[in-house]
Amino acid sequence: MKNNLWAARLLASVALAACAAAASPAAAVAPGQFAPEISATAAGGQPLRLGSFQGQVVLLDFWASWCGPCKKSFPWMNEMQAKYGPAGLRIVAINLDERREDAEHFLAQVPAKFTIGFDTQGKTPGLFGVKGMPSSVLIGANGFIDSVHAGFRDEDAAVLEQRIARALEARR
Repeated sequence: MKNNLWAARLLASVALAACAAAASPAAAVAPGQFAPEISATAAGGQPLRLGSFQGQVVLLDFWASWCGPCKKSFPWMNEMQAKYGPAGLRIVAINLDERREDAEHFLAQVPAKFTIGFDTQGKTPGLFGVKGMPSSVLIGANGFIDSVHAGFRDEDAAVLEQRIARALEARR
């Protein structure tokens, strides 16, 4: 009887710990999970929400002004938005600088032809488990995560574009 009670308590503790870990905002997202809502503001100050892009494929990118690879990823994202935007792609890049002026300076040098959001409080990267920049999450038109990618190198571009094309094809 004592062993059964101990086993039941151990099982309950393990289950509680697993639930807490799964609910943890720092838990990384994974393909197949529903994308959490973002906490950001658009350039004009209005709230920026993933729900407003329902039915579109979203490439959610996290970046900062001090990020060297981000300077390489922005021209590529501009190209992807122009090429696949008419087919239903929406690129949303969330800046994580504490000072918006730093982001504005970056954008003056490396313009974005896609949606920019600002999260000066740093809430959204924790929801997505972001550990480095840039990091991107491809979200299917159904709201579920298709893929997650950390960093940006020229050799990543073809694979990332294939993932975008595949997600857009699945949208049809």
